[in-house]
Amino acid sequence: MFDKLTLAVEEITEVTSEAASKGDELSIPEAGVTAVFGYAVVFFGLVILMIVLYCTGAYFKSRDAKAKAAEEAAKKAAPAAPAAAAPAADQKLAPGSAGHVKLFDVPDKEAAMIMAIVADKMQTPLNELHFISIKEVK
Repeated sequence: MFDKLTLAVEEITEVTSEAASKGDELSIPEAGVTAVFGYAVVFFGLVILMIVLYCTGAYFKSRDAKAKAAEEAAKKAAPAAPAAAAPAADQKLAPGSAGHVKLFDVPDKEAAMIMAIVADKMQTPLNELHFISIKEVK
């Protein structure tokens, strides 16, 4: 009984080793075709990734442009700020202050930056300069 079992195991081992040795051997043309196909798959994947990234970027750019256009339209549609918000002329000025500055279409943060740049370029302390108005040139 063990002889039959040993013979069956040997036959299975021989058949398996023959099949494995045939599957491991690739001819040069087969290896070349496999390599070219592999490279083609990789580059195709890279092209698809590039297209996806380009489309995603275009989507976000258009969304930002729409939001900016809507914000500008809202600014134009909103009425001008009431004159009551402007400080009265009889208020006492802070020490070292040069008075009030009229701002036309310029946010406070940008106006402060402009005044600081002008003072730096003129090499003059900011409290010695007198700004009358700041207007954005369009």
